[in-house]
Amino acid sequence: MASSGDSVKAYAELSLALSNQEPIQIHSSTNNNNNSDDESHEKKKKKEKVSPPSSENCLLHAQYNNSAYCSPSVCRSTRQRAPTASQGVPGDPSPSSSQEFEESASRGFAERHWKNFKKSLPSGRKMSPVRVTDMRWGWVRKNLLLLITFSGVIVGVGLGLALRAAGPDSTTILLISYPGELFIRMLKLMILPLIIASLISGSASLNAKMNGRIVVRTVLYFIATSLLNAILGVILVVAIHPGSPLFKEALAKEISTAGSTSSNVNILDGFLDLGRNIFPDNLFQASFQQVHTVYDERIVTVRSNLTDGVEEEIPELVRKVKYRAGTNTLGIIVFCLVFGTLLGSLGKKGAIVIDFFSVIDAVILKIVTGIMWLSPLGVASVIMSKILSVENLGTVMSNLGLFIVTVVVGVLIWQWVFQNLIYFLFTHRNPFHFYINLLEPWVTSFATASTAATLPITFRCMNDKCGVDPRISRFVLPIGATVNMDGTALFVSVGTVFIAQMNEIPLGIGEYATIVVTATAASVASASVPSAALVLILIVLTSVNLPAEDVSLLFTIDWLVDRFRTTNNMLGDCYTAAIVEYWSQGELQAMDAETASTENPYPSDVEKAADLTPLESPATEKKMLNSGEIHVEVESTPKESATTTKM
Repeated sequence: MASSGDSVKAYAELSLALSNQEPIQIHSSTNNNNNSDDESHEKKKKKEKVSPPSSENCLLHAQYNNSAYCSPSVCRSTRQRAPTASQGVPGDPSPSSSQEFEESASRGFAERHWKNFKKSLPSGRKMSPVRVTDMRWGWVRKNLLLLITFSGVIVGVGLGLALRAAGPDSTTILLISYPGELFIRMLKLMILPLIIASLISGSASLNAKMNGRIVVRTVLYFIATSLLNAILGVILVVAIHPGSPLFKEALAKEISTAGSTSSNVNILDGFLDLGRNIFPDNLFQASFQQVHTVYDERIVTVRSNLTDGVEEEIPELVRKVKYRAGTNTLGIIVFCLVFGTLLGSLGKKGAIVIDFFSVIDAVILKIVTGIMWLSPLGVASVIMSKILSVENLGTVMSNLGLFIVTVVVGVLIWQWVFQNLIYFLFTHRNPFHFYINLLEPWVTSFATASTAATLPITFRCMNDKCGVDPRISRFVLPIGATVNMDGTALFVSVGTVFIAQMNEIPLGIGEYATIVVTATAASVASASVPSAALVLILIVLTSVNLPAEDVSLLFTIDWLVDRFRTTNNMLGDCYTAAIVEYWSQGELQAMDAETASTENPYPSDVEKAADLTPLESPATEKKMLNSGEIHVEVESTPKESATTTKM
């Protein structure tokens, strides 16, 4: 056991070094015989030539060597246990401070700490290779799902091109595409319960005024970005000029028409169908059917006066409203918003229902996390099947390659430049960090070619990785999956001008403006289904009197282009949620403060008891509040008196 003087000296040196002060000479006044021990201790310290640990060295030692003897918490506790100026230092004539310091030093804490520190001092500040390896493996474990999903894309493209040379039959292609089909079906299964649960719980957590502001900001931002995408598409297709009559002749000779097209669609029908889907007449039917307008041919008998009253049969197109397969997401969204807003206004009566939908939302997200571990196999299967099912791939890529390049360049320019620039200007945050956190839903949207099918994964990444307020993401993402079509607006504008270039039809400023406005409006009214943009091109072609039958040439490459424009749509929803959250910070903070004040109307128990207790005078009130002592008068027997309670 070391002497009391050595313990005192070691403790004083350590505590002064931790406070970044120069060590001082300390003499113990308890025993004069300790002077010889101090001199021998000084000689031993000079031989060892070890400087006292500063706070910086102590932190570096803990960081690089992960020592249990010198961690930041230990340093802080040592600094707190060091004597203050009021307590005095060893040798101070005050008997109480000297005695207290001697008792703490006699426990040997400082001596053990100092010896262990000297034994484990690092020779340099180089990070341990084991530490670096652990950090790298930690990053891999954190992003393991993203890495294997990207590997699924690479494997799918490689195997698809390799198996294409073998010429597999239709049965083999069906078996290859089967895992991807099951993967997409599982994702689509989660869409409806996720939208219902997230929208009801999200809208119930906000007030009606806040809900209305979020919806207005979201829709206006969607329209603005779709308009910018349409303008960007027109500029790129005019600058690159991918259309040529030679390409049209080569494609017409070797590629059969992919499907019949009808030009009897217009923008008016699109907006009328949009209104019908917003207000469905049957909520359960809206879960699996959408409203759309079709034109049926009907034979009409007409009596002509020019042919002496002979009746003639003339074909006539009749507009009819019918249902088609597909979830009416927009109608369900509107119903859930209204239902959740009114549910939140009920207060405690609706708390049980709100908790019910919140639990459903959490369970669905956990299921989605499990499904995502199947994404490498599903993504590879989908991409392989698409590559194997395309006929005359070489001819398509050689003649329409420039058109594909135009669309892809426009998508990447919007994602990497304009979208990140808008995000930075509005939020003043790092946009590339936000973009990297969304790579997982980016890959999934590329594989599924549907923003709605990617919605469950987008929810999980926005809440877990991007840190966007769930109250905002629950609103914006479902609405964006139906309304926001940035990539579609870009594709429609590029495809319309491309067809005009193939037919050598000149376009003026008025026609370009019509294409931009019509493409924006059509993208807002479009349905969230794969290859919906080909129907929208018919609307734009009709508005500028261009041949609609040439749309069939784009069916051969739509399987590829649709994947790139879907990533644009998905990222547009996520960036909109982040920007709308930034715009709504004031309202969200006000709601949080209001909720906190409602749940805890008193700042502390001391103030609550003070408010409920009659005080004698202002001076007494101030004294008791500062000391935490409150006098509470209670009824008691004559033997008892006023009780004093320490809070």
